[in-house]
Amino acid sequence: MVDLKLLPQQQLKVTPKQIAANYILQLSSLELQDVINQELQENPALDLDEVQVCPLCGQPLAGRVCLNCFGIGNRPYEKTDDVETEPLEGTSLTQRDEEEDELDPIVRAEAEQTLAEYLSWNVRVLLPTRLHPVAEYLIGNLNDNGYLDISLEEAAKATKTSLADASEALKTIQGIEPWGIGARDTRECLLIQMEHLAEIGEEVPPHARAIVADHFRELGEHKFGDIAQALRLTREEVQAAWDYIKENLNPFPAHAFAAGPDGTSIGGRQVALRPDVIIFKNEQADFEVDVIESRRFSLRVNPVYRQLVGQLQAARSAGQQALAMSDDERTHIRQYVTRAKFFIDNINQRRQTIARITEVIVECQRDFLERGVQSLRPLTRAEVGERIGMHESTVSRATAGKYVLLPGGQVIPFSMFFTASLGTKDVIKNIIDAEDRSRPYSDQEIVEKLRGEHGIILARRTVAKYREELQILPARLRKR
Repeated sequence: MVDLKLLPQQQLKVTPKQIAANYILQLSSLELQDVINQELQENPALDLDEVQVCPLCGQPLAGRVCLNCFGIGNRPYEKTDDVETEPLEGTSLTQRDEEEDELDPIVRAEAEQTLAEYLSWNVRVLLPTRLHPVAEYLIGNLNDNGYLDISLEEAAKATKTSLADASEALKTIQGIEPWGIGARDTRECLLIQMEHLAEIGEEVPPHARAIVADHFRELGEHKFGDIAQALRLTREEVQAAWDYIKENLNPFPAHAFAAGPDGTSIGGRQVALRPDVIIFKNEQADFEVDVIESRRFSLRVNPVYRQLVGQLQAARSAGQQALAMSDDERTHIRQYVTRAKFFIDNINQRRQTIARITEVIVECQRDFLERGVQSLRPLTRAEVGERIGMHESTVSRATAGKYVLLPGGQVIPFSMFFTASLGTKDVIKNIIDAEDRSRPYSDQEIVEKLRGEHGIILARRTVAKYREELQILPARLRKR
């Protein structure tokens, strides 16, 4: 006789609200605007505050020109609730526009930027000066899809550098978002994207990389049966990998860089960069964070629907029939008001998450904000997540495709604050190389040295993961 026992088990389930919140979180500001517009059209209980705001800084508009952006000269952004509406004396509107635009950091932030310029700014931060010429040469030889049109040997010869240096420069370019830039062909482009997605904690189908790496031609020809036989998989597993590739990867990475409605890419000018977050100094000279999209998108429940729901609740508490409504009308009101509140909560949660992440970044990169790129410290999304109790994939979603206006007036992508995990791995490798082999460091001791000597905060399991990726044995096996 089989002895059946009921044992309690805990299961982690993702609620619809969490799914919706994650979706909202990963959107760029432009994508968020489209989602909000669609929700406004579909939900009569959702309203957009009619107060006109500046699309750049989010301050209320008193007229055609934003008086917060206009007239602050070369001063850093100041968060203020009062908007001065008096015109400047002795100057025309056109003259003031021309004079102030040259100094205004928010107007400068709107300067158009090509992908080549964006990549150049990144490599100058991430690479030593001696590698800048070969990196610039590689960037100059990217085609409209973002692929490298020359070989590394040609680049090394043209810039009189070594093949190893050219390879290092290309690897750095390939680590800059949008991922896949600098690939030599579509196969390499997709592999680069899957590698980065796996690094930030996104789930990649277990056989997708092998299929792309070894059977790319067959995949393009839809020979799923041949691939399945070669890799000893089922046809369904190959089909699942193909579906993942189609839905999550982009074979034309350059097109993901702020492409305008006319489809301009590397060679053309791009749409203006609109900051999602502003970092500024307050009167006490401390850095503050302002998520300005919260002022661009001011949502509320429609007052009429709010009043009707209040009446329904009051009548229900009193045990009375609510107004002269049918059951369908009452259901309609409750359903759309609940949907509106749900949507507004997700928007607010997005704002709070982005603010918390930026505050931690400011704390970690204070020297960079004060002194410039030479003081940029190694920082990973995993470390930021550790500090605020979030998974690194959440940090990645919250920062991908978003921009920050610095106190000096420059707009940079969030990705500029982060270095690849390879930088942290190098620090771990250096710590282990310098250890006394008669008493090697445990993973926990490495955690403490990273925090105390390098200001890098990681969990022990993350250190263990990086150590294994470096193919370094645990402490008990390194002991001599």
